[in-house]
Amino acid sequence: MSATHASTRRPDEFELLEIRVQGHLDEHWADWLEGLAFTHESDGTTTLTGPLADQAALHGVLNRIRDLALPIVSVRRLFPEGENS
Repeated sequence: MSATHASTRRPDEFELLEIRVQGHLDEHWADWLEGLAFTHESDGTTTLTGPLADQAALHGVLNRIRDLALPIVSVRRLFPEGENS
């Protein structure tokens, strides 16, 4: 049995996400990846950060990363300060 949690997010709010991929991704892919901000890290990874509308948008970005043959290091939700769930 799985537990369900009611979302406190309004339907018009976006979720802030951080996706790390192996390698330094060129920023010309930003529009193709939903306009996420790119940060090239010193460990050879790229961090993509920004708001996505919903799980479908997240899966779209993850599929595009897959199509680029980039290994995904991590995916995590970022919460506004003071919010931790």
